[in-house]
Amino acid sequence: MAFLVIGMGMPVLPLHVHQGLGLGTLLVGLVAGSQFAAAILSRVWAGRQSDTRGPKVAVLAGLAIAAASGGLYLLSLTAASRPALSVTILLLGRLLLGVGESFIITGGQNWALAILTARNTSKAIAWVGSAMFAAFAVGAPIGSALYDRFGFAGVALATTLLPFLTLLCVAPLRGIAAIPRQQAGFMKVMTSVWLPGFAAALSSVGFGAITAFSALLFVARGWPAWPAFTVFATVFILARLFLGHLADRFAAARVALLCVLVEAVGLGLLAVSPSLAAALVGAALTGFGYSLVYPGLGVEAVRLVPPQNRGLAMGAYTAFLDVALGFGTPALGFLAERAGLGSAFLASMLAALGAAGIAGFLLSKSPGLREQRSPA
Repeated sequence: MAFLVIGMGMPVLPLHVHQGLGLGTLLVGLVAGSQFAAAILSRVWAGRQSDTRGPKVAVLAGLAIAAASGGLYLLSLTAASRPALSVTILLLGRLLLGVGESFIITGGQNWALAILTARNTSKAIAWVGSAMFAAFAVGAPIGSALYDRFGFAGVALATTLLPFLTLLCVAPLRGIAAIPRQQAGFMKVMTSVWLPGFAAALSSVGFGAITAFSALLFVARGWPAWPAFTVFATVFILARLFLGHLADRFAAARVALLCVLVEAVGLGLLAVSPSLAAALVGAALTGFGYSLVYPGLGVEAVRLVPPQNRGLAMGAYTAFLDVALGFGTPALGFLAERAGLGSAFLASMLAALGAAGIAGFLLSKSPGLREQRSPA
């Protein structure tokens, strides 16, 4: 429910900023990416809170913050006649939503890891992500319908109410106690996660392109705005539900490598697709490829981190995704403004190929592969 409001905004925010407020694609990218930029600054904080106070506390705090962001969405509409002021208030709402999202996803992942234990790291990450992207898939058409019927005000009101109602449902649930042990320093944890995190960031540039520019790309080519992300998210969810355990059973880096190559093919097809059917195939391939990259690399990120630091490790690892979306998405907007919308997807394809290179390096260094190569 919390991520439903984010999904509702994905196809709507670009249209509201570009068509409703009459602003350019650079600002579209800035509005879309600002949520993730704010999350960068709060991931580690959220991880610390989840480790020291328990993941339930982090989730509840995130829901309250997300509800407050909807209030700023509503406030931005009162200044719609002054686009510069309106988009500034909207940006503040997006920043606040980024902080709320950071607490929700970090606390939720840590909660799942505590329940399923480290042996099921990939499965835990995959299931949390499946719930998140299920909300995205459902939220995209709901957001489009609300926007068509009520304008951006309908989406803003839903963004205010749904996290608050979810908070009331989560509050009675039994939480997981924090582990009362000494916490490792941030830089020590970062040493374990930075390389898989950087690969995850490169693979997530394509996700940023899908969220910020697929609706504009489809509308520019005369197609409906919402199907691209819905197809992406639906295939993503199905792949995680049926294949989310693969990185726990096989070499996690190998799973990530194969999947990120599929993602690159999908992004390239989206960039040059001549028809709606071809574009939807590209969205499906992107969703399938991206589905297991994040949990696969996540296994690599947390396998050397002690249990009392998993929340911090997941926060640090997820921060790399925020870097990709917070800074990469505006950069894609800058590129699209000068070279066309298709160029954003071509650039994302190149980033995915870079992630494949890192996944290959991690595979060559994995203990399981070294054992297979040993003469013994």
